[in-house]
Amino acid sequence: MNEDVIYQRCAGIDVHKKAITVCLRIGRKNEVREFGTFTHELHDMVAWLKDNDCQMAAMESTGSFWKPLYNIFEIEGMEAMVVNAQHMKAVPGRKTDVKDAEWIARLLSQGLLKPSFIPDREQRELRELTRFRKSQTEERARNLNRLQKILEGANIKLASAVS
Repeated sequence: MNEDVIYQRCAGIDVHKKAITVCLRIGRKNEVREFGTFTHELHDMVAWLKDNDCQMAAMESTGSFWKPLYNIFEIEGMEAMVVNAQHMKAVPGRKTDVKDAEWIARLLSQGLLKPSFIPDREQRELRELTRFRKSQTEERARNLNRLQKILEGANIKLASAVS
């Protein structure tokens, strides 16, 4: 593995639904802490990283659990990247959250992680709204079809009478 250090102070983050494991790497020394996923706990984590002059944080992009964390990094003005989990999973023997976080921090410190593309905040919010609207429209169509099927089963020919 390349021993050139790109980030002297960086963090590897293993994100899950209920807990976040953070490995703060300063030089070759690691400090690992676990945080909850409530907003105030995420702010506490960012404050800890800022207090230690963390230059960059990297986290896996599994599920959607990274989104609130990334938003807080963005609001707090701290550099962060989301990386594809498959780019790091090829290494055998990493079975714990702590080892995952340490591995991410090590790869990040040496500049070996490629960030995923994350659109700006406005684009992400617009995307969320349009996806929600699409799902609501599809749900409405499913309900109308279900209602029509029930009426047809009761021999009520509403569709042919209305059209």
